[in-house]
Amino acid sequence: MSLALTPLLEAAAQRAGLMDKPGPRRVHAWPVPTGGGLAIYLGFWVPVLAVYGWDDGLAGLFFGSAVITLVGLIDDWVELKPGIKLLGQLLAAAVLVGFGTRIQFVTNPLGGMVYLGSWGVPLTLLWIVAVTNMLNIMDGLDGLAAGIASIAGLPLLLIAWQREQVFVAFLTAALIGSTIGFLRYNFNPARVFMGDTGGMLLGFMLGAISVEGALKGATTIALTVPLLVLGVPVFDTVCAVVRRSMNGRPISEADDRHIHHQLLRAGLSQRQAVLVLYTISAVLGVVALGTVRLGAAQALAVMVLLGAAFVAWARRLGVLGDGSATRLSRGPKPPALSR
Repeated sequence: MSLALTPLLEAAAQRAGLMDKPGPRRVHAWPVPTGGGLAIYLGFWVPVLAVYGWDDGLAGLFFGSAVITLVGLIDDWVELKPGIKLLGQLLAAAVLVGFGTRIQFVTNPLGGMVYLGSWGVPLTLLWIVAVTNMLNIMDGLDGLAAGIASIAGLPLLLIAWQREQVFVAFLTAALIGSTIGFLRYNFNPARVFMGDTGGMLLGFMLGAISVEGALKGATTIALTVPLLVLGVPVFDTVCAVVRRSMNGRPISEADDRHIHHQLLRAGLSQRQAVLVLYTISAVLGVVALGTVRLGAAQALAVMVLLGAAFVAWARRLGVLGDGSATRLSRGPKPPALSR
């Protein structure tokens, strides 16, 4: 479905003038059709509803994803203010939570689980909004967000299948399929961008699926697995918050010091930078699968060690703000856009 719809939406975006124009923080030097995340949305829901049919258990995900896709599409068109965008994200998350999706337990590093009760509602809202923004922030290079979302979905799918959560595994497989279909046109040199339409949608869907899958019920893998499979966007977002706070800048103010920007400054091409981050995401996914067999304290130790390694790498790369300020690489000129 994504393979079929993406070229059609690309052409529609060109006709409508929905183009992502070059700018100071952009790495592309020419206008590119955007809003292609709509293909991921339709590429997910049309097959899911056709194969599985309507189920009341889908209502929260269906309406919540519709809200976040609409907010993203409007933002791609008129560039919403950060506060308005955040309200839209909260609304989408509230719809999801209102239909019963919520985190019920968190892992206790000293052993066992902590039941959240009513605290599960604000924690779930925070988690969904955070992951929504993390994936959206990662959408800075051709194919980066789509590829990382696909890679992150694989461990979630395998864990859901092992725990006999067939419905969650089915939804995760559908999300991976719709994202890979779009990636055919989004990998460098990209013919179309997913925009905030796709970036926020992928984050929302992965956040929701992780709540229904890895974070569902009283298990020691709760929180560890989704944090690891989303390790690259999680760490990049944490670095962005620290960097902007240290510089006295608003957290919502965008900059060009993300991991992918610094890899370009280090001399990598767009493709090379994306493949490096794909590889790191894949390794973290394998580690996440391994932590399923560990206790809470052991899983926490793994997280601490990986965090220390990432911090050392980030400091060397300049992600925390101490790197060089050389110009970003524009990459090769793309093929002519279809008319």
